[in-house]
Order: sequence, then structure tokens, then C-alpha cells
Amino acid sequence: MNEIKIYTNETCPYCKQIKEELTKNNIKFKELLTASNVDQWNDVTFLTGMPTVPTLLFNEEYLLPGRDFRSAEHLIEILKNHKKTSFSNERRTLEQLKTLTYNIAAAFGRTNQVLTQIETKIK
Repeated sequence: MNEIKIYTNETCPYCKQIKEELTKNNIKFKELLTASNVDQWNDVTFLTGMPTVPTLLFNEEYLLPGRDFRSAEHLIEILKNHKKTSFSNERRTLEQLKTLTYNIAAAFGRTNQVLTQIETKIK
């Protein structure tokens, strides 16, 4: 498994939980405290748009809680089952944008349905 970098801060209980789970599963990682690596951390948050810890860098991809994994166990599953893709970054980005666009449209559609139901009940 390639080296994993994990950006954390000292007061984050979720960071501690993730590090413990990585250690328990014999997954080696390099911890980078956000306060000690300010320039790197600023670059990461600028790129991802999410100043969330713990943020992991694995195989040149950033993994963030909530966005990419739901729990420590889910993260371990992702890391253990990761396979290099044959698709280019451009192709993956296009497909992810199409999925994002679909999900946003679906969410707005559901919101519109709820608002329409509320309007009907009010009238």
C-alpha cells in the first residue's frame, strides 16, 4: 500500500479514532498536524474547498470525512480495496461532474415537490 498522509489537529477526536483504526489494521501513515504544516494545509483546503480533518492523501487522491467516507471502518474498507483505475483524471472528473449535476437536479426536484405540497396545504 502506498504511503498515506493524514492531516489532523491535536484536539480532533475523530482524527484520533481514524489514526487508531489505521494502526489497528496495520496501515502505515504519516501524520501532518495542520498547525505545523500551515502552507501545505492551506493548499489542501484551497484544492478541496473543505477545511475538514482528518483529511487523507492516498494514491494522489484526497479522502475527506463525510464526502468520501462515513466512518473509520468505511475508510479502512476503501483503503484496503482501492484499485488503480485505467481512466484518465479528465474522464473521471467528467463522470463525477455529471453525477454531481444529476444529484443536484434530483435534490432540487425533491425540494420543489415538498414546497408544492406545502403550498397546496396552505391554500
